[in-house]
Amino acid sequence: MPHMKNRSPINFTPQQLKVFKLVRDWRSRHGLSPTMQELADELGISKVTVFEHVEALIEKGALRRDPNRARSLSIADGVTLPDEERTGAFPLVGRIAAGMPIERLEQSEELRLEEIFGPRRGQRGTLFALQVEGMSMRDEGIFDGDYVIVEQRNHARNGERVVALLPNGETTLKSFFKERNGQIRLQPANPEFPPIMVDDCQIQGVIVGVLRRY
Repeated sequence: MPHMKNRSPINFTPQQLKVFKLVRDWRSRHGLSPTMQELADELGISKVTVFEHVEALIEKGALRRDPNRARSLSIADGVTLPDEERTGAFPLVGRIAAGMPIERLEQSEELRLEEIFGPRRGQRGTLFALQVEGMSMRDEGIFDGDYVIVEQRNHARNGERVVALLPNGETTLKSFFKERNGQIRLQPANPEFPPIMVDDCQIQGVIVGVLRRY
């Protein structure tokens, strides 16, 4: 998630901090929130105790939850921890031609990842990253091992690349299309993979960027 300044400092108890970090890291790894039972199992405490910590974190403004949706825990806007303070920035020394050669530019600017992938006009959801497994989105330039930057959102427009939670509990990265008959088509970008047709799915977020390491 991108770095944002807290509205005001939040004082966590040690157990609350563990719950908060687990929710944050679980969403980053899996693209969806953990259940209360999964939190309890990971932390080795009772479900009741987890619920109490979650309620306290919501009261403090650290977490948000939609009571009408499953797996709806999320990090409140603007909340970061000391281990999130690292900012990705690289020297920006010019442009490089992929076609005809161009003159080298002498610049002393920085390329700051948080500015590229940070909040845009109209964007409400926070950002998180997922590592891609598989080649079903190959023709969209998204390859196995890439990292996708995802805007947390529960809706999508036709053609947007989404992280979708399927009825069987699996998540997938595909292009979203709402068909005229009401069905949802999750379209891969590789002819070796068939589209996924479902009556309903839960949108976890929309892809806003791709990172690749060679």
